[in-house]
Parts: sequence; C-alpha cells; structure tokens
Amino acid sequence: LILSEFLPSAIIWLLMLGGAFLCYEGAEKVMEKLGGERHGETLEDVIEDPVEFEKQRVAGAIRTDLILSAEIMAITLSEVAAETLLVRAGVLAVVGVAITVLVYGAVGLIVKMDDVGLHLAEKSSAFAQATGRMLLRAMPVLLTGLAGIGTVAMLWVGGGIVLHGVHEVGIHGLPHFVHGIEHAVHEATGSLGGVLGWLTYAGLSALLGLVLGFVIAIV
Repeated sequence: LILSEFLPSAIIWLLMLGGAFLCYEGAEKVMEKLGGERHGETLEDVIEDPVEFEKQRVAGAIRTDLILSAEIMAITLSEVAAETLLVRAGVLAVVGVAITVLVYGAVGLIVKMDDVGLHLAEKSSAFAQATGRMLLRAMPVLLTGLAGIGTVAMLWVGGGIVLHGVHEVGIHGLPHFVHGIEHAVHEATGSLGGVLGWLTYAGLSALLGLVLGFVIAIV
C-alpha cells in the first residue's frame, strides 16, 4: 500500500520477483520428482531426523504460501491503483481476510481430515467406522493430488506473472509470441476456441515457468 502511494513503479518488479520465486519452487518440485535432491531433503534425512525434516517441509510450505498471498495482494493493488488511498486500503483488507478464511481454512480442514477419520474409525457405529476408514484411505491420495495441482499452479501463475511483467516493462517479443499462439488456437478451434485458447496460454505460461525455474535452480 505504501509502495502504491509513493513508488507505484516498483509493484510490477515485485510481482515479477514473486513470480520468478513461484517458478523456482514449482521447477524444484518437478526436479525432486525426477530424482533430484531438494535442499538436502533426501530419504536419509527423513529416517535420521524426521522431526527436523518435517520442520523444513512446513517452513517451505509457509514460505510459498506467504509468497502466493503477497502476489495476490500485489495483483489486487495493481487493479485498484487509480483509486484513493482509503479505497485501496479497504480493498486490501477485504482480500486479506478472504485469503485467510478461504485458503488457510481449507488447509486447516485438510490437515485435520486424518484426525477426523481416526476418531470416526474408533466409534462403535459401523457407518462411522466405514466413513473413518474411507477418510484415512483418501488422505494420501488427496495430498498427492493437491501436491501435483499445486506444482502446476505455481508454474502457471509464476510464468503468467513474469510474461505480464516483462510486457509491462517494455519487453514485448515473448508475450506477443505467446499471445499469437493463443490467438491462432482460438481462431482454429471454432466454438471451443475460448477454452482451448486459454488452456494454450496457461500451458505456455507453465512451460515458461518451468524453464525459468530450472534456470534459477541451476544458477
């Protein structure tokens, strides 16, 4: 909010910095799946010091969540940059509360899902036991699915933010190329053009994010 008042030109650079970080995090997860090590988090680390390993995982998740939240706030701020300071403050307050309630509320429910399942599995009711076992079996599948979706989302959002940012600062070649492909797909696919064009742009944004993330990780 202070930056938007005194140095609004810095917002786009902060957005790109956050987008690049998301690309790095997403690419790092892909590298981990492909067999690369992540910050020393190997299987041996889990066995030797599971508590410290869990602390590192939680710290990494919190760091990524903070970056995502900051990106949402910065994007929101850029959309209302022309409004008065009071209006901008009000909008940011509403968005901040919404992020806290929706995102972290959902995360809290997911984290507690196995506890609920275990509690139900210990009940005398056959229905409660069956429901509890179902929740316990579903938990690993849900977490794996969310991890995959989260990785793709980080690459897509991060790559999209960087694409938008470089266009805003005057580097138009790559954004125009990507939008050109999106437009070509849109025109060539008839009634499905809107959806397929958007998916094309999202896929190319994620690909850019993956490449950028790999470069950052290597450097």
